[in-house]
Amino acid sequence: MASTRRESAATRKANGKYEAILRAAIKVFAGSGFFNSKVADVAREAGVADGTVYLYFKNKDDILASIFNHYMDNALAAGRARLAEINDPIEKLRQIVHAHLEGLGRDRNLAIVFQVELRSSTKFMEQFSATKVTEYLELIREVIAEGQRGGVFRPGLSTTVVAKVLFGALDEMATNWVLSHKRYSLASTADPVLEVFLNGIAREQSGKRERKAS
Repeated sequence: MASTRRESAATRKANGKYEAILRAAIKVFAGSGFFNSKVADVAREAGVADGTVYLYFKNKDDILASIFNHYMDNALAAGRARLAEINDPIEKLRQIVHAHLEGLGRDRNLAIVFQVELRSSTKFMEQFSATKVTEYLELIREVIAEGQRGGVFRPGLSTTVVAKVLFGALDEMATNWVLSHKRYSLASTADPVLEVFLNGIAREQSGKRERKAS
């Protein structure tokens, strides 16, 4: 019976309405705000009946969480496939950073939902650590660990902390882009973030400073 239900859900998603409802919800939530929006608004934007929305989603909170999970599933799958073809850990990080910022930069409505509306949902934030973010952080952490094993990155650093630092930087750049009154390319911030992350902000390497001090 459970298998039948799963197949039925998969069949419903395959007909295109699932993604159409998600795209409509992204537009509605970004334009009106999650709390000010109704399921009926999403249905109207998607061009379907209210009842059709409930074939795919339990409620409005489920729609919001599904936007996040759907996007992250696709991004993680694409990211893993892309990284599998790359051997250099630094280039892998470059791909992650550019994919993150370029992906959100291509769709401002999606960025608004990710950076603003998702954070305003108590239900989502309560489950935040158990979401696809954990998988994303693990993807970054694995690249850092690979670089440490290959002597590319400093040994001894917590790979978990380093992964969270990079994610935090990307998250902040995206949030600032969404909230800023200035119009600029979010993708243009990728290389500056990488530069700071990989090389730091010190003018000289610590070894040179130590030699000067002696």
